[in-house]
Amino acid sequence: MKGTKPQMRQDDDAILRSLTAPDWLAEEARKEWDRVMPILTERRILTDADLGGLENYCICIGRVRDTEAKIQSEEDAEMMLKLIRVQDKAMASARQLAAELGLTPVSRSRPAIREDEDQDDSPNPLGLL
Repeated sequence: MKGTKPQMRQDDDAILRSLTAPDWLAEEARKEWDRVMPILTERRILTDADLGGLENYCICIGRVRDTEAKIQSEEDAEMMLKLIRVQDKAMASARQLAAELGLTPVSRSRPAIREDEDQDDSPNPLGLL
């Protein structure tokens, strides 16, 4: 890495304009789509192959938000626990998908995989001898 942070690799097949959210997404999922789609298209890393992952991410975020509203109004302790489990699973899934899409600070700071990088195939990578 030689002391410099690598730039996020842009994809030649990247989607170049924000797409409208699919009609079948729930309201909260649509809001998340509308929030992150411009960010991802600006970075030029989102391709058609990634749209399913983006849809799933938005569904999970929507589920987290919808479930939180239900938890706040729920009075039955047993039902509240069930809702918390649903929300916890949706949060974990959203976190994993967000990392895959480069939507977390940690995932953005990781070096990108570059096909064009020079690779040193020497038998002594540490330069010892």
